[in-house]
Amino acid sequence: MSLVELIAQADERALAASGLACLDRCVPLLGGDDEVLRPLWTSLAEGAAGEAWGESLEQARAKLPALFEEPGEDRAVQLARQMLATAPAEPVGTPVREWADACSVASLRIHRLLEVMAPAGDADGADDIDSRREGRTDGMSPLVAAELRRQISVLELLAGTGTGTGGGLRQVLAVSTEGRRVLRAVVSRRARGRS
Repeated sequence: MSLVELIAQADERALAASGLACLDRCVPLLGGDDEVLRPLWTSLAEGAAGEAWGESLEQARAKLPALFEEPGEDRAVQLARQMLATAPAEPVGTPVREWADACSVASLRIHRLLEVMAPAGDADGADDIDSRREGRTDGMSPLVAAELRRQISVLELLAGTGTGTGGGLRQVLAVSTEGRRVLRAVVSRRARGRS
């Protein structure tokens, strides 16, 4: 099943977890530590929606510079900021579905932008990303392919275990943590290359 199909079939909590996992993997671009989104994960694990999620989201935004752009900031960082800035105050209904879908696209674009093998003129690879999400994966760059697999794994884990179980979210968090480590290494290499 393609990523687009998995997102279309996911329930609200799975969508919230999927969007949060994408954001979590991209936290290194915002200078955040590994625990900055932990309160949001906890609120999902406890089944909280609305106020608990909203409070946790505001805490994360206070710790990460979500709404402010730095002069000369690159596109990958802008996309990561946008994921945090557009997170819904309540993970329900159309807003959480749109956010999860936008996070999926943004995270894949971030990985495309950070991919050393990306063609020089490819700003976002938007057409390429859309086709990847629909299941056409021939010739994918390694970083984007790994992120696509993570996004699919997250949604399959949640479909298989249900978002009401702590085990499902623990597995999702493990997938996200692995992806965050990969992206942190890429960001670190990129910073060394610029200095």
